[in-house]
Amino acid sequence: MMYVLIYITAVAAANLSVAHFGPVSTPFNAFLLIGLDLAIRDRLHLDWRGRALWARMAGLIAGAGIISYLLNPASGIVSVASLVAFSAAAAASAVVFQSTRRYPVLARANGANVAGAALDSLIFPLIAFGTVFPTIAGLQFLAKVAGGAIWSWLVFRRARPA
Repeated sequence: MMYVLIYITAVAAANLSVAHFGPVSTPFNAFLLIGLDLAIRDRLHLDWRGRALWARMAGLIAGAGIISYLLNPASGIVSVASLVAFSAAAAASAVVFQSTRRYPVLARANGANVAGAALDSLIFPLIAFGTVFPTIAGLQFLAKVAGGAIWSWLVFRRARPA
């Protein structure tokens, strides 16, 4: 339950920050909050495997978007962009995470983070702002991968191998 609350808080904070500060805030959010989201999502993937994983992940992503919207209805398009981008990123991340079971969990998480970060960095700004700013998208991608690596190490440092 703790990871669910952290995930929702991180996503809502990122969405509200982008709604307030605009595209310039996305690289910072990417490192601090979306990197955390990627790591937590991988942790939940391990915790929920075999127990309605896809339904739970979809509910988690939708719930975070709804909470973001309810906290600030003006963030509507950002919440929609977040929902679509996180859904695509989660699917890509899950495929990579699941298909690399023979590797250590930290390697799996970081490989999955690269796939998720790539999709999220392209889809989110396209929906939220109507375009992809190449420099910002590149910085977002790098920040998500770096932040995801740091957060993954923190989240998985005591995890049992799966």
